[in-house]
Amino acid sequence: MANEEVWLSLTLVASAEMKTRTTYSLGWKHIYMVLIVLILMAALVRIGRQGSSLSSTMPSSQDPFTESSQSEHDRLMESSPSREDQFIESPSSAEDQFTDPSPSAQDDVSMSENPEPEGTFEVNNSDAIMTEETKDEEPNFDLPLPIDPAMPSPSRKDDSDVENITYSSKSEPQECNYAKGKWVADSRRPLYSGFSCKRWLPSAWACRLTHRTDFSYEGYRWEPIDCPMPEFERFSFLSKMQDKTIAFIGDSLGRQQFHSLMCMATGGEDSPDVEDVGSEYGFLKRSRGIRPDGWAYRFPSTNTTILFYWSSTLCRLERINNSNPDSSLALHLDRVPSFLTKFLHRFHVLVLNTAQHWIKAKFIANGWIMHVNRKPIKEGILMDMTNVKNYTVHRIVKWLDSQLPLHPGLKAFFRTRSPRHLDKTGFCNNTIPLTRGSEVFQEVSSDKVVETAIKGTRVKILDITALSELRDEAHKSQYHIFSTSAYHDCLHWCLPGIPDTWNELLVAQL
Repeated sequence: MANEEVWLSLTLVASAEMKTRTTYSLGWKHIYMVLIVLILMAALVRIGRQGSSLSSTMPSSQDPFTESSQSEHDRLMESSPSREDQFIESPSSAEDQFTDPSPSAQDDVSMSENPEPEGTFEVNNSDAIMTEETKDEEPNFDLPLPIDPAMPSPSRKDDSDVENITYSSKSEPQECNYAKGKWVADSRRPLYSGFSCKRWLPSAWACRLTHRTDFSYEGYRWEPIDCPMPEFERFSFLSKMQDKTIAFIGDSLGRQQFHSLMCMATGGEDSPDVEDVGSEYGFLKRSRGIRPDGWAYRFPSTNTTILFYWSSTLCRLERINNSNPDSSLALHLDRVPSFLTKFLHRFHVLVLNTAQHWIKAKFIANGWIMHVNRKPIKEGILMDMTNVKNYTVHRIVKWLDSQLPLHPGLKAFFRTRSPRHLDKTGFCNNTIPLTRGSEVFQEVSSDKVVETAIKGTRVKILDITALSELRDEAHKSQYHIFSTSAYHDCLHWCLPGIPDTWNELLVAQL
C-alpha cells in the first residue's frame, strides 16, 4: 500500500512537470526524462506487490527455516528419552535406589515382630548362637524394596570393604530351572551310608544312629523337568574341582550342606588322606568356645578344598568393649564378615545362606546390637526385623556382585530358605514320603527375598525351597541317639537326606 501511494505521488509530480514543460514549450529531452521516471515507478510498484504476497505466506519476523527445524527437533525428542530418563530406567540405577539407610533419616514404622521365645543358646567363638531355630517371618513385598528408596546413602569413608564400588546389573541367563521338577523313587539312593560317614557327619544329624526306624526318606532323588541333571559321581566331581576351593558361609543349614558334601565327596569313607586345613583359615577353637568358627578339609589327590564358616547373619560382628569378653556385640548390617573379605580371593565356588536367625529374641539373647554406618539403630524402619533381614540379603548380594569382576574364576550362589515343617500341634511326626505332593511346577522361587536380591546380578540362585517343602518326613524330628525327645527338630534334616539334593543341584550348575 505504501508503494502505491509513492507511485501516485510521483505520477502527480510527473504530470505537473509535463504541464509545466508544455506551458513553457520545453523540448523533447524533458519528455524523455518524464517517461523514464514513469517506468521506474511502475517497476517499484510491481516489486512492492510481490513482496507483500510473499510476506502473507509466512509468519512475520520469523526465519523461513525455523518451523521445519523445530518440528524435526520435537520428533527426535519424542523418540529418544532424555539422559535423565535413560539413567533412571537402567537396572543398575534402579538397584542403587536400595540404599543403606542413615539412622537420622529412617522413617518411623510400627513394631511388628512378635517372636516366639525359644530354646537353648550356645556361645560360639565369633557369634553367640542358638541351637534351636524359630519360624522365619515372611516379609511384605507390596513395595519393590523393603527399604525406603528416599533414604540417603551413608558415607563410606571408614569402610574399606564397600567404598569405591561400581555396581553392575549384568547377569548370565539361566539355561534351565533346576528347582522345577519332581521327586522320583531311586533304589540306588542314598549316595553314602549314614552308618559309615562318622568323621564328616555329626552324630546328631546321622539319623541311622538314632532311634528312628523308618528310613524311606532316603530312597528318592530330584529330577528336574527343564534339563537333565547328571548323576553325582564323587571321583568325577573331585576331578572337576581340581585345584579349587568350595566355601559354604551361613548358618546351621549351611553347615548341614557342608557335611553332606564331605560325605558325598568321600563316599562316606573315613578317607585318612583327607587333610584338615582349618588352621589356614583361622579355624581354631579358642578359649570359652565350644567349637571352632568353621572347618576346612583338602583332598590331596586333586587339591580340592571344601570349607564351612559360621556366619548366621552374613554380617560383621565386633565386640563393643574389647576389654570385656562379656560385652555386647555390634552387628554391622552394612558390613560383610571379615572372613569373607579376607579369603574371597581363594574361593572358586561360594554358597551363602541366611534365614533362620532374624528373630528379635535371638538378637537380644546373643547380645547383638544392630549397627548401620557404624552407629546403633535406635529407631526407624530397621527396627522391624523383617526389613532388617531383607536389607541385609540385598546388601550382601550387592557387595558380592561388585566383587565378582575382580575374581573372574569365582561362581557365587545364594541358597534360598530351607523350610521348617510344623503341624498344628507343633510337631513333625510324619514319616510317609511325599504326602505333600511330589512335583514343583512354579517358575519363580518361593523365597522372594533371595529371588529379588539376586535379580540383575551375577550372583546365582540355588533354589531349594519349594522342592524341600515336599519332604516334611525327612527332618530329624524327635529322634536322638539315646532316646526320643519331647522336642521336635522340624528344621534340620536327617543325613543322608535332603541337603544331598541341594549339593546335586549345586554341582549341576557348575
